[in-house]
Amino acid sequence: MASAATIPSTTNSTTSFTILIGGQAATDLAGAIAELEVEENVDMPGAFSLTLPVKATSAGDYDLVNDTRLGPLQNLCVTADAGDGNTQCLFDGYVLSVTAHLDTGTAQSTVKVWGQDASWLMNTTEQVKEWVDVTDSDVAGSIFGNYGITPDSSNSADDSPAHTADSHSLIQRATDAQFLRRLARRNGKLFRVYCTDTPGQRTGLFAKPSLDGDPVATLTLNDSTAATIDAVDITWDVLRPSATIGYQALFTDKNQDGAGGTVSDSGLTLLGDRSLADFAGTTVTSLLTATVDDGQEMTQRTESVLIESGWFVRCKGTADVKRLKSILRAGTVVELDAAGSMHSGKYFVWSVRHKITAQSYTMDFVLARNAVGAAPSAGLLPGGGGL
Repeated sequence: MASAATIPSTTNSTTSFTILIGGQAATDLAGAIAELEVEENVDMPGAFSLTLPVKATSAGDYDLVNDTRLGPLQNLCVTADAGDGNTQCLFDGYVLSVTAHLDTGTAQSTVKVWGQDASWLMNTTEQVKEWVDVTDSDVAGSIFGNYGITPDSSNSADDSPAHTADSHSLIQRATDAQFLRRLARRNGKLFRVYCTDTPGQRTGLFAKPSLDGDPVATLTLNDSTAATIDAVDITWDVLRPSATIGYQALFTDKNQDGAGGTVSDSGLTLLGDRSLADFAGTTVTSLLTATVDDGQEMTQRTESVLIESGWFVRCKGTADVKRLKSILRAGTVVELDAAGSMHSGKYFVWSVRHKITAQSYTMDFVLARNAVGAAPSAGLLPGGGGL
């Protein structure tokens, strides 16, 4: 395999990236890029954008405009290494669009190549299908298998009850990707297709966010000598439900009150000391109506509302790979350090936009959190004599 393109580094480490098309390293393209962007997102398909200069050939044609490697549905992968020896597969998907900008003399001519990850394959056909005697994770596993995608080992956790012919079967009226995204949302789960370190080895996630375990990277804001990032913007928003009431009468139960009740715990691990309700000092309650067959399914539906609304803290910023010495990946947990008692702590990486040029590799990140730090001590309250 041809060597990777290397980004010059001012540190002892060297960051590098590789573009593979059809499984073969395209070193000439990697060495010529004007800009490469890869976006990972836990609730949207991954995408890439590649801008390349166009040159005139001796035959009077344009080289990359007719390059078959950039043709429709070509498999394109991007891998990167932060200099720590751990190769990360940032993207594994397909070319879906090319824009050619051509000018006189070709001095400023470019092609911009765009595509989505392998979940695009699951969006090509809308269909109507009945699923009987299966759980939601069974459905996800079957669909992933149809595309050669390996289901994540956590997919079967927190599974739904089986959908049977005696109660309600499960009807699909959508593409496979649309269907799984809808099922994931009502279960409080995430649906995405991604690769971790090896192109071609795709993983299908249909599971709740994993918030346990040690952070994979630390983003340090202060002091100036230890800082690995320069600035962040942190927003909290408490105008969202922190409790849900859900009831449903069942055909199999004569109880006139039906199944369900009030749920105030999403079931996810908190990434801080104070939850949404604790921080707001009050409870915002929503009412959920859903067609279910038992109390377990109703509880899952109500918890899914709280999981989605519970991400009431967002943190945005930019990190340089050479400075951080690590590559951020969507769906992992990181630590924000030296950001104050309220906002320091663990965060879930919601999205990362990798921006790669011949000179630099930066990452625009969005972090999410379902809690904040402990309440300030009395000495730090207004009038308490603190700083």
